[in-house]
Amino acid sequence: MSQVKEPFWTSPKGLVAIMAIGFLGYFLFIEHREHVFEFLPYLIILLCPLMHIFMHGGHGHGGNNNHESHHESDNEAYRRGLEDGRKENRPRQQ
Repeated sequence: MSQVKEPFWTSPKGLVAIMAIGFLGYFLFIEHREHVFEFLPYLIILLCPLMHIFMHGGHGHGGNNNHESHHESDNEAYRRGLEDGRKENRPRQQ
């Protein structure tokens, strides 16, 4: 019997984390607006590496242990495209 793992953000701990982030974000914005706006360009730049670390799992690069089948399907698609291109560019005989 296989168990389906519930996503973190919909679990009770995840909902508490979302509420805590919301409250902290609200008070940070209301009470320290000048400080947030002062460092906003740097915060945006710091988000880039974090997005690369945490978001690569969404498009097949993270958590996928079956790397060979992924590369084989890419190679097969490349070969099919190459053959189709060669067929289209052949000179036509009359």
